[in-house]
Amino acid sequence: SGLFSAVNAAFIATMGPSNATTTDALLTQIITLMVMNSHGTPIPDSYPLPVPPAYPKGQVWFQTLAYASLSFSLLAAFGAVLGKQWLRFYKLKRFGRGSLEEQGKSRQQKFDSLEAWHFDAVLQTFPVLLEISLLLFGISLASYVWTQQRTITSVIIATTALGLLFHWCTLLASLLSPNCPFQTP
Repeated sequence: SGLFSAVNAAFIATMGPSNATTTDALLTQIITLMVMNSHGTPIPDSYPLPVPPAYPKGQVWFQTLAYASLSFSLLAAFGAVLGKQWLRFYKLKRFGRGSLEEQGKSRQQKFDSLEAWHFDAVLQTFPVLLEISLLLFGISLASYVWTQQRTITSVIIATTALGLLFHWCTLLASLLSPNCPFQTP
């Protein structure tokens, strides 16, 4: 999840409008002002600054999907860390003090609490967040590349569709057979 978040963030960084146009315009203005100054030409009090490049029409949509994907990925990573902490705390505190009977009652109470608070269901939501993140990333990447190169987009769409089909097939298999090893939440 951490590596995926890094890849997603790098992708988002490349999606924005190029600052090279603004940089070129600023450098041109600096050179113009230096030439004007060297020739003794008066420099106006207000000199127009270049307007930064605007986002292309669909760019906001692509970036919205990419940022949503990054958010879900980070939530999944955060949830995984919390889950490990919760499990570690549970393992450290599962044996109480006192007689064997008191320790057994304490363990049973902790186990009952895990069930009452739906601990298993909460932990199982974190992989689902990562799955949603991957789907959003695939859609965002395909949409962005579609505006650049449609041939490459077909590969991205095919790969994303293949992953989605694989997920649905394993999900269907787990629903049809309780003994299927591909059980997902």
